[in-house]
Amino acid sequence: MATATIEELKPGIKAPSQETLLTPRFYTTDFEAIANMDISAQKDELEAVLAEMEADYNCHHFRRTEEFKQSWDHIDEATRACFIDFLERSCTSEFSGFLLFKEISRQIKDRNPLLSKVFHLMARDEARHAGFLNKAMSDFNISLDLQYLTKNRTYTFFKPEWVIYAVYLSEKIGYWRYITIYRHLEQHPEQQYYPLFKMFESWCQDENRHGDIFNALLRSQKSMWNTWRGRLWSRFFLLTVFATHTLTVHERADFYESIGLNAQEFDRHVARKTNETAARSFPEILDVDHPEFFPRLEKCAQRHEKMQQIEQSNAPKWLKTLRKLPLMAAIFGDLVRLYFIKPIDAEALRGTVY
Repeated sequence: MATATIEELKPGIKAPSQETLLTPRFYTTDFEAIANMDISAQKDELEAVLAEMEADYNCHHFRRTEEFKQSWDHIDEATRACFIDFLERSCTSEFSGFLLFKEISRQIKDRNPLLSKVFHLMARDEARHAGFLNKAMSDFNISLDLQYLTKNRTYTFFKPEWVIYAVYLSEKIGYWRYITIYRHLEQHPEQQYYPLFKMFESWCQDENRHGDIFNALLRSQKSMWNTWRGRLWSRFFLLTVFATHTLTVHERADFYESIGLNAQEFDRHVARKTNETAARSFPEILDVDHPEFFPRLEKCAQRHEKMQQIEQSNAPKWLKTLRKLPLMAAIFGDLVRLYFIKPIDAEALRGTVY
């Protein structure tokens, strides 16, 4: 269960969570390669999405209603702590997307104006999300210094193809996470302790639209879906995203319990729906209904929890590393076995309605 202890950089400003494999990452990429991408095969689709984004139908959904203007002191400390953790992770993830999209837009402006406009408007959406989440944190007398994050986070280089695979899945799994929480709380309003949840239905449409943009980018590059390499990368990124999601959800089960959701059921549902959605874009998807799939991922989550307990112990660093090695090897072994489960040929299913 989360604790109420919050480390601060200065009064009211939360110290960013320590960077780990599960914390949202900041990315950079090969801007020259993106500027030179041939997107002609999906130009009409991208122009249609651009027109929709320029209309900005979602602009009115980022205004704080009267419901926000109250004290939240009645929320118990454990719930408050796990909710702040959820807000921080979500804010950091959205802000990471803003920085990447903004820089791509700036770097390719003169050479690929259509794509530059699309990334500029996606950056606008991500900035709104991050700002709104950070404002929500301030209702609990804490917030993030986003400029500090910009200057002090580690930036990971991803090739453009990796960015497309990873961000597509990030946006689509984000959609399914938000809409699942929204629909659950719509049916159980007594478990809705903060008004932000009521905005998730409109909010997650941005995630869905961004995913559609990256779908168009992916399908514009035949090498990403019409080659054996594309099939291998598709499975790799699906497995990576699902493994990260399982570890994160189980690590933060207290948040999902606070809104009346079972963490295991939530994780499995979101992964299944994301996998189904990916069949519209990826050449292959994972067989998540294979009897070994979720049990092995959940064993990985249990081992990860044991690794955290070892890390938090008072043992010497060398002993911690020694104790964690067999757990790391077991996680790696399970992920390899899951990767080689016979995948589902999504190209053969093209046209199937999900």
